[in-house]
Amino acid sequence: MANTYTQLYIQLVFSVQGRESLISKSWKDELYAYIGGIILTNKSKPLAINGMPDHIHIFIGYNPTTALPDLVEEIKTSSNRFLKEKYKTQVFNWQKGYGAFSFNRSHVDAVIKYISNQEKHHQIHTFKQEYLKMLNDFEIEYKDNYLFDFQDISSWEN
Repeated sequence: MANTYTQLYIQLVFSVQGRESLISKSWKDELYAYIGGIILTNKSKPLAINGMPDHIHIFIGYNPTTALPDLVEEIKTSSNRFLKEKYKTQVFNWQKGYGAFSFNRSHVDAVIKYISNQEKHHQIHTFKQEYLKMLNDFEIEYKDNYLFDFQDISSWEN
């Protein structure tokens, strides 16, 4: 029987519901480790996980035996439940939807570095600027009213 070989690298991006800054410095590393475990359980490989209090970037070596929407749903549902049970974060929820961006092998180190430097990056660029740049760089068509909760935030570009 022939084997199947893949080399797929996916960066996932999504935010906390309402763009609330609810990811606490005190437990974010544990959250990231928990998400890494979910990814491993689903036969993919976590390469970098980092973010800011209001959003997260997850870079994986993706195994297509699990559908990507199912993997994202598992990450969101399980990590949400984990935070509510362990840290009593009753108001915490992930947003609906996500961004998924594919990369080739030659970009892996650069993407890992980019995700690892989120705090430094966001001293210069807002999450809105970052996300819109990703959508435009990847030539992804979008409608403003479906982009996270940006339409409710009027002061971001000041």
